[in-house]
Amino acid sequence: MATSSTSLVFKVQRHEPELIAPAKPTPHEYKLLSDIDDQEGLRFQIPVIQFYKYNPSMQGKDPVRVIREALAQALVFYYPFAGRLREGAQRKLMVDCSGEGLMFIEADADVTLEQFGDALQPPFPCLEELLYDVPGSTGVLNCPVVLIQVTRLRCGGFIFALRLNHTMSDAAGLAQFMSAVGEMARGLLTPSIPPVWERHLLGARDPPRVTCKHREYEEVEGTIVPYDDMVHRSFFFGPTEVSALRKLVPEHLRKCSTFELLTACLWRCRTIAIQANPEEEVRIICIVNARSRFNPPLPLGYYGNAFAFPVAVAQAGKLCQNPLEYSLELVKQAKNDVTEEYMKSLADLMVIKGRPHFTVIRSYLVSDVTHAGFDDADFGWGKAVYGGPAKGGVGAIPGVASFLIPFKNKKGEAGIVLPITLPARAMEIFVKELDGMLKGKPIERKPGFISSSL
Repeated sequence: MATSSTSLVFKVQRHEPELIAPAKPTPHEYKLLSDIDDQEGLRFQIPVIQFYKYNPSMQGKDPVRVIREALAQALVFYYPFAGRLREGAQRKLMVDCSGEGLMFIEADADVTLEQFGDALQPPFPCLEELLYDVPGSTGVLNCPVVLIQVTRLRCGGFIFALRLNHTMSDAAGLAQFMSAVGEMARGLLTPSIPPVWERHLLGARDPPRVTCKHREYEEVEGTIVPYDDMVHRSFFFGPTEVSALRKLVPEHLRKCSTFELLTACLWRCRTIAIQANPEEEVRIICIVNARSRFNPPLPLGYYGNAFAFPVAVAQAGKLCQNPLEYSLELVKQAKNDVTEEYMKSLADLMVIKGRPHFTVIRSYLVSDVTHAGFDDADFGWGKAVYGGPAKGGVGAIPGVASFLIPFKNKKGEAGIVLPITLPARAMEIFVKELDGMLKGKPIERKPGFISSSL
């Protein structure tokens, strides 16, 4: 398990924010978002960060200038990113493709990439300096939908940090845009994957009809407990850790995906750590990319939100008393629920119920970005040494989400890093519980007993 360099402190000198418009005239029109895009649970800004090493072959080239020019070129193809969101009747969101531009910040930091240490993973030190929250820019409506800060480092490397209005794109869509910016920076004239808008493909039917169960949008009684004294930590799962967890489940479940395994483990350990009432239901929400579940699949280049939030539900006591296979079976079933019909039913539910937020009471959300390709974005300096979410716990309701992020540890082992946010006492219990599972000695629990002694 890794720790991060959050004790590192440095200064960042920022220039005034500017707007980058498309390099050529683009259509001025209104484009409707899909009925998956504009749900309440996606009306927030998501932060992403990339770290790039110094590359001698790029000597004399300024990453700020290269990226600024590449953004203007990429926006010719992705011109909705230069627009502003407006809200119409029934809370329907649309992009006013005004060509005003995305927000861009040039910056310099008195720090080297090496000073961040071997563990380049969330939580990152001085994040608010590397991705500045420009006052008045954070609204969902009438604000830039993308904010980018490029910070030069003393070593010749740089940091590319981005904040996206999540209603515009999911991880796959954003990575596609960033890849296009990289291609423009490296001299291509058009993106290798042409962007596809076609948000009507995920629009509600007429008349709308809910044909599937969507327990993730159930109205659940209870309140969201405001956690004080929150601790942010990241945990590394390499081949050794994943193999140790696989040994805890029966033979017929060992071919499960790493996402399913880690999600089941996180759900169980977190439920024990927060000392949930054994009689209450707890939920784990899995993000499932639905692009390939359509027949035919959604077009290559589609950059809207194309995922669902299927949920696994269990009594807290049962989840904690049963072995890992119990939570794993529930996670697998939730993922399998997502079909083309499920997505159409979901779009219909949004229209019928007024675009609700998924249930966050006694819920936790896990998103797998290991295949999103954030670290593949290459502006000429090579691939990022870290590319992915800037922190865990982000969302319209902070503190209820984690990401599975691709990561290489200092031994060079490829694996997954999982940032988690918990109250300090709960984090201690979580660590002890996880440690027991990784050592092949899960702590046994009796019925009705859920808390853990330290």
